[in-house]
Amino acid sequence: MEYTDLYINGAWHKTADRFDVINPATEQVIASVASADIADADKALDAAEAAMADWAARTPRARSEVLRKAWELMTARLDEFAHLITLENGKAGADAKGEAAYAAEFFRWFAEEAVRADGMITHAPASGARIMVQHKPAGLAVLITPWNYPAAMGTRKIAPALAAGCGVIIKPASETPLTMLALMPLLEEAGVPPGLVNVLPSRKTGALVDHMLHDPRVRVVSFTGSTGVGRKLLKSAADQVLKPAMELGGNAPVIVFDDTDIDTAIDGTMQAKMRNLGEACTAANRIYVHERIAEDFTKRLTARMATLKVGDGSDPSVDVGPLVNADTRDKVAAFVADAVAKGAKVECGGVTPDGKGYFYPPTVLSNVSETADCVHDEIFGPVAAIQTFTDQDDVIRRANATEYGLVAYVFSGDFKRALQVCERLDYGMVGLNRGLVSDPAAPFGGTKQSGLGREGGHEGMLEFMETQYISASW
Repeated sequence: MEYTDLYINGAWHKTADRFDVINPATEQVIASVASADIADADKALDAAEAAMADWAARTPRARSEVLRKAWELMTARLDEFAHLITLENGKAGADAKGEAAYAAEFFRWFAEEAVRADGMITHAPASGARIMVQHKPAGLAVLITPWNYPAAMGTRKIAPALAAGCGVIIKPASETPLTMLALMPLLEEAGVPPGLVNVLPSRKTGALVDHMLHDPRVRVVSFTGSTGVGRKLLKSAADQVLKPAMELGGNAPVIVFDDTDIDTAIDGTMQAKMRNLGEACTAANRIYVHERIAEDFTKRLTARMATLKVGDGSDPSVDVGPLVNADTRDKVAAFVADAVAKGAKVECGGVTPDGKGYFYPPTVLSNVSETADCVHDEIFGPVAAIQTFTDQDDVIRRANATEYGLVAYVFSGDFKRALQVCERLDYGMVGLNRGLVSDPAAPFGGTKQSGLGREGGHEGMLEFMETQYISASW
């Protein structure tokens, strides 16, 4: 691998302490990557502070042009990034190519948003003073990204931070640091100045991040990952009263009414369940199907899932790659075993294959009990857990009965009823008759313990800005 060292101040830095990155399809080591420590974090903070002074002073259009160039360069190299994503994450080629394109699109979207940090001037009704409002760069941002989207979760944070005028330090997941490191030469070519973006892979994540969050120059922490880790980061962020942008866990319900077009519902459920092999916080986790169509729906979904080819994602004929590591695979298998012990029926899949690689087959479970563990926790794997319902109010209650509130999916042919259901769901996002909600132009985020703030849309850039109000008379 060409880029395996720390990236600080526009240069590559070797370390004595390193860790291995494993190909989950073969369980072979594909790279040895530098592991950052506290001293490296301080160097990155110094570099980001120095670079941000000039970057924040540039015109919005100047920042916009750099981001636009980054989109052009990444779009021209989608195959290269897709290959790297497959190597370290395991996802199948088509899925990896889709992520690479999605990741690049954040640069284009925020190139356009960089020039739209609109303020306002208005007349105070009581005092007669002028109210002037503007948005300014918040300060240095620490970005912590997960392993399930090695490219997109980085660009979804880097692009709005740069559009806003901030310098950043990125801590990628230890399972998948290579994609983010490979992005840095591209950003250099696009015109991002040295020091503005720094990448610190590390096996000492807790101590490293905690140190940065207690540096007074850091003003924003943006994290995508589990709710448990998010809670710990929020506690650290509280000491410095940092702006938190937290995209945390999910437990997404899919509600399929009996008046829906079943083909549309099957297509949407497949997309919501199997995108990224189910290793996504937006993945369909609880599938509620009206009792009247449950048998037909289950048969059709099982037929679709059973046709998916499992194997090394580098093979273009493969639909489903491996899970990211052994722990994730074993957790998925444990969810299935628990559900079966509590009365679920395995319609397809359900058996961990022998041999190398962290593979688990696409699995459909019917008659899943409300007490099954997979109903209350993220499966994070290719398991579709089906339950039935008859009453609309009851299924809404069941869908909302979770501490999470990231995304829900509703399928119905009655648009009026569907919108009424959407409004009663306590989720930050709802997919209505579609299984994909993620879009760079839309505000991505959840309610309850699924997070704080939004990524994407206009709101994504404002997470890296502070609102300043000036009271004036003239």
